[in-house]
Amino acid sequence: MTNLDPAPVQQACPALGSVPDPALEILPERAVPLGGVRAITVNRTLPLKELPTIGPWCFLDRFGPDRSAMTVLPHPHIGLQTVTWPLKGEIRHRDSLGSDVTVRPGELNLMTAGHGISHSEFTCTDGDEVPVQEGLQFWVALPDGHRHQEPSFERHVDLPKASGPGWEATVVMGTFARVTSPASVFSPIVGAQLEGSGGLDLPLDPGHEHALLVLNGGLSVEGVGITPGPLLYLGGRRETVRVMADPDTRFFLLGGEPLGEDLLMWWNFVGRSHEEILQARLDWEADGGLYTSDGVEPGAAAIASSRFGWVPGHQGGPAEADRTEAGHIPAPPLPSVTLKPRIRRR
Repeated sequence: MTNLDPAPVQQACPALGSVPDPALEILPERAVPLGGVRAITVNRTLPLKELPTIGPWCFLDRFGPDRSAMTVLPHPHIGLQTVTWPLKGEIRHRDSLGSDVTVRPGELNLMTAGHGISHSEFTCTDGDEVPVQEGLQFWVALPDGHRHQEPSFERHVDLPKASGPGWEATVVMGTFARVTSPASVFSPIVGAQLEGSGGLDLPLDPGHEHALLVLNGGLSVEGVGITPGPLLYLGGRRETVRVMADPDTRFFLLGGEPLGEDLLMWWNFVGRSHEEILQARLDWEADGGLYTSDGVEPGAAAIASSRFGWVPGHQGGPAEADRTEAGHIPAPPLPSVTLKPRIRRR
C-alpha cells in the first residue's frame, strides 16, 4: 500500500542505541487525509516525532471501517516491506513482478521492495456496491544489508497459531510464544493478532520493544486502559506483560529488536540519505512513462531498463468490474530542506 499524503514531510528516524526500559505510554493516533479525487482519511500511529520506529516497524495506518473503496494506482517503494493485514473486505494486489492476488481477512500480503518495486491495490467489489473495508497497513524497514536486494512478494493464507490461558494468537510476522510465521523477515521482529478475555499473561522477548493496538473491545495494562485507536507503548526489557481484556477483545502486538540504523523516510521510500531519496523520486518519474492512456503495453526493453518495473492492467481502456483504472501515482514535489536529526525521546 501507499502513503497517499499529497505533501509528505521527510522524517529523520535516528537509531535507538539500546533496548529501552519498560514503559507504559499511550501514543495518540492522528487522522491523515490522503487526498486525491477519492480522498479518504486514515488513522496513523507510526511514525511519531518522538518515536519514529518500534523495532523495525516504521509505519502504521488503520483504514476503515467504511465503504470507501481503495483505489490505489501503481506507485513505488524502496527499502521496506509492506505488510497488508485486512480485517474486513478483500483487496486485489498487482505488482511489477507479475503478482495478481486477492488478500482476505486472516491472510497476509507481504511485499519486500528491496532496491525497487511498484504495485497497485484495489477494493474487490460486487457490482457497484462497495463492501465494508477495514485493515492495517504496516511498513517494516529493511536493514542495510538487505535493503538493496531483489524485490519479492509473498501471500500467506494459513498462518500459524499460538495460544495460552485465555488467549489465542495468529503469528503474522516473526516469532511469538515460540511459534514462528513463515513470512520472510530480515531482523528480529514480532507481529501477532490476539483474541482473548480476562487476565492474560503474554510472553515477550526482553530484547525487543513492544506496543499494543486494540482492534475491537478494550484492554488495560497496569491500570492504563486503551480502546481502538492509539498505541499502548510498552518499551522493552519485559519477559511478560499482564493484560486485562474486555470480553472478546482483539488486539495486535507489534515489536522487535531496535534496528540500530538512522533512517530517512519520505513518501513511499525508506532510505538513508537525501540523495538516495531524490534519486528514487527521479527514477519513478522516469518510469511513469510506461503508463500510457491509449491502452498500449510498454515494450520489453522499456520495462527491463526501468528501476521500478511495470504493473500490468493500468494502460487505459474501460474500467473493469474490479475498479481497475489507467495511470500511475506521480511523486509529490520533494521539499528543499536540510534534514536535522531528531532526538528520540522514548
